[in-house]
Amino acid sequence: MRDLWDKPWFSVLTKLTYSAYLNILWLICSLPIFTIGASTTALFYCTLKMAEDRDEGLTRMFFRAFRSNFKPATKLWLILLALGCFLGVDGFVLSRLWNTSAFWAILTALVIGAAVLYAIVLLYAFPLLARFENTTFGILRTSFAVGVRYLFCTLLMAFIYAVMGWITICVFAPAFLLGMGLCAMLCSFLLVKIIHLIGGDPDAADEESHDEER
Repeated sequence: MRDLWDKPWFSVLTKLTYSAYLNILWLICSLPIFTIGASTTALFYCTLKMAEDRDEGLTRMFFRAFRSNFKPATKLWLILLALGCFLGVDGFVLSRLWNTSAFWAILTALVIGAAVLYAIVLLYAFPLLARFENTTFGILRTSFAVGVRYLFCTLLMAFIYAVMGWITICVFAPAFLLGMGLCAMLCSFLLVKIIHLIGGDPDAADEESHDEER
């Protein structure tokens, strides 16, 4: 039995099962819409732990992170939602009024550039909030800085979400049962080393606390 648990394919299957379960928790806790931020933060808290092989009791971890991060995550989510709606409206208006003049070309380029920056921040904001205590502005600023610095990771994460969205919408609708849970898990394996590099390594924190005790 122990040999079975050590099989790589069994480990992959277990993580897929966990990600599906976390996706269900995420969907349920996201239903009021305004709680999406807290739910996403809790999801990444669990998947980052999974990437570090530190997951102990997914349900307990999820709801503990949901409660402890509810206020900052909700505030962050509402700000990002407002910005996203603003950019969406701008894009819609430009698509209706656009013409070949230089002014509209420049304005369109500015909106597209702002949308790209927004997407970068959106990819990192909740994973970073799941691991770091910071102000809302600090999370936004750090998300942008990390996203630009580790651009290859940013592109991979965007690709993961895009592929999952395409599969769910165009190929196999029941894939939504994995959906966000699988995306978060895959992105967490990409993010975990970066988070450790910028000071989110729990081993390093434990060593510092032991040094202070001595």
